[in-house]
Amino acid sequence: MESDYYKVFTGNGMMGKWIASELESVGISPILKNEGESARLAGFGILDNQSVELYVHKEERQKALAIVQDLSKEQ
Repeated sequence: MESDYYKVFTGNGMMGKWIASELESVGISPILKNEGESARLAGFGILDNQSVELYVHKEERQKALAIVQDLSKEQ
């Protein structure tokens, strides 16, 4: 089954939130997936892994990837 969303970033939470904010500033609506936070909110405790994943709609993929690459160079 093909998804309408593509993963454009995997990394630490602070970087993920920064990239998500930058994507939103240009009109892209990313989905921020944080397994550790989801587990905590569900009452399963906190995982050591603090990585997040960012997904964007397939129509915004190329624009988002270009932004992610540019921001990664700044790091």
